[in-house]
Amino acid sequence: MTPLEIASETLDRHIAGNPYPGRGLIIGKSLGDSHWQQVYFIMGRSPNSRNRQFAAEASVLETRPFDESKVEDPSLIIYEAMLEYRKAFMVSNGEQTRTLHDGWSNGQSMKEALSQREREPDAPNYTPRITGMLDFSNGSPEIGLSILKANKTNSEYTDRHYFYPSPPSAGIGYGLTTYMGDGNPLPTFVGDPLLFPIGATPEDTLDRYWDALNEDNRISISVKEIAVDGSTSRIVIRNKYV
Repeated sequence: MTPLEIASETLDRHIAGNPYPGRGLIIGKSLGDSHWQQVYFIMGRSPNSRNRQFAAEASVLETRPFDESKVEDPSLIIYEAMLEYRKAFMVSNGEQTRTLHDGWSNGQSMKEALSQREREPDAPNYTPRITGMLDFSNGSPEIGLSILKANKTNSEYTDRHYFYPSPPSAGIGYGLTTYMGDGNPLPTFVGDPLLFPIGATPEDTLDRYWDALNEDNRISISVKEIAVDGSTSRIVIRNKYV
């Protein structure tokens, strides 16, 4: 199979054929090689998790309550999901987006910044913290991906995994999800980042992933389009509740 065929098969298997991959992020090159894209989607099973929507202001993507009167616990569901600092583009499934942004702006590496964070405290799932960054600081684009998850033998501890893959070919992205599928407790993502397809435009990518996500559990999806030199960006979003 070609890398593009592997990416399409992964979308079919891990997203379309999976009722609950949870939250997911992808960083890759557009089909046609004209831009970079960052994808971020959220899903929900509980009423609190489902009571969310994306909102974008300039280069910042945030999760916000859809109905503020129904918010039960905002601590793990309301956060900045996409941030930028100069020519570094950050995306994550939690408050660690801000942690990475602030650490990076103060000269810390991705590892140094995220060393302050642990897996989420939502026992028994202990949801992983997944983070991605596309950095143009040194001229050529560099990708960093991280997953912080509970240690297999003692959930009190956090295992820290970092990946720095070479830039992908056009139409392909590297991605992480929080879970492998549905369950109680939810099975944590395992393995290396997966290959996923990236469309020619952010609208193409958004449509394809929205259609693939489980209709009952999907909540919101966003795609950020980034210029090949990191000079500009724009965000497109879709929310289940409008």
